[in-house]
Amino acid sequence: MSDHTLSVGALHAEPGSKARGTVRADLGTLTADIPLTLVNGTRPGPRVVITAGVHGGEFTPIDAAVRLADLLEPGKVRGQVVICPVANPNAVYQGRLNVSPVDGVNINRVFPGDPDGGPTERLAAWLFTHLVDGADIYIDLHCGGIDQVLRDFVGYRLTGDPDLDKATAELAGSFGIEDVIIGLTAEGGNSHAAAARRGVSAVLVEVGELGQRDEPTARRRVDGLLQALRQVGVLDPDDSAQTPIREWVWSAGVTSEATGLWYPEFSFDADVIGEVAQGDVLGRIVDPADGREFTVHAPAGGRIVYGMHGLTVHPGTELAALAIPWDPDTATRPDTLPVPGMGRGSDEADPRP
Repeated sequence: MSDHTLSVGALHAEPGSKARGTVRADLGTLTADIPLTLVNGTRPGPRVVITAGVHGGEFTPIDAAVRLADLLEPGKVRGQVVICPVANPNAVYQGRLNVSPVDGVNINRVFPGDPDGGPTERLAAWLFTHLVDGADIYIDLHCGGIDQVLRDFVGYRLTGDPDLDKATAELAGSFGIEDVIIGLTAEGGNSHAAAARRGVSAVLVEVGELGQRDEPTARRRVDGLLQALRQVGVLDPDDSAQTPIREWVWSAGVTSEATGLWYPEFSFDADVIGEVAQGDVLGRIVDPADGREFTVHAPAGGRIVYGMHGLTVHPGTELAALAIPWDPDTATRPDTLPVPGMGRGSDEADPRP
């Protein structure tokens, strides 16, 4: 049996036990109560940290994290599992979008944070100091928010460390999700990028869209998490066959250059949003004051991985992100692959993947 107590702040789980509660994070001008479940196994193994609720309006990941916390039994666990279902309480409980209502900051653009910064930067630093920095494996759960259609995918970043990149690729392929999008560098302020820079095997898991919550999606997410925990040796393996994966890299991100009403010309159905060629019309932005139209074209070809479903947009709003099949030759020339959003939009957007 492992003889190490699992502790986060004042919350402790002795070997062979589970503890649930909240830990208070000091954010300077305010505090946040962070809910946690600590599962300390009976046998040695890796430490896995799972977060959800980094953004408001993403409900299915939170539901899945809570369900997983209920299911895990210390007697069946090797190592330690830390589950944080609501990593950003202000954005989750008071907001419904990616930015926090406290300071207007998207936390998934400022990791690993700044302990002397604003409230959201301090929260990012707290999450890294208390959770991620002690992890061997980090899984950050997201979905398409209330204004976003999205194809399910897993994302991870290449670090240049062959052993770390191989382990993360194996982790990314273990969730039962066909599409894996590879970021060619570990730059940027996303949680999994910042974790990768610190030597943690880290992935982003995006399942679901439009903030919807439903039983089949929740069960599918939990099944994927259980399979990933088997892959890394936290749970005993079973005889499940691994889902074949398709590897992609980002080809372009499309952001709004105007304020107005967004009328996309791609489907809202994540199962059928398809591929576009460079120059294809993605949609139009209409100024409600005078009816002027701004046509939005695809800056590159690729498959639409996620897109804006909401009506109102402003300069910098991410409208779509495109990916192309992975060609290992592109790994030596990441400058040829414009990244989505440059830090303003979804989670695979920022000077990164």
